[in-house]
Amino acid sequence: MPAMSFYESIKQGLTEALAFAEGREVGAVVDKVEVPEVDVAAIRASTGLSQSAFARSIGVAQRTLLNWEQGRRRPTGPRKCLWR
Repeated sequence: MPAMSFYESIKQGLTEALAFAEGREVGAVVDKVEVPEVDVAAIRASTGLSQSAFARSIGVAQRTLLNWEQGRRRPTGPRKCLWR
């Protein structure tokens, strides 16, 4: 049997992803990645930047950075991956 074309491989993967999202068993292997908590204040301090400058450099509001540093909130989603 000939090897699957690039297009066919992507199509099969997308079809399986949709089936998985709908809750159907497709034999998919799901890996969960745990990203450890980070000390945002220590990271910012190591840069020598002010809160304002650091917040701008990573594209978040200064208030958001303040909440992270004071432990009221934690980075989530794509922002959490900044610290790897």
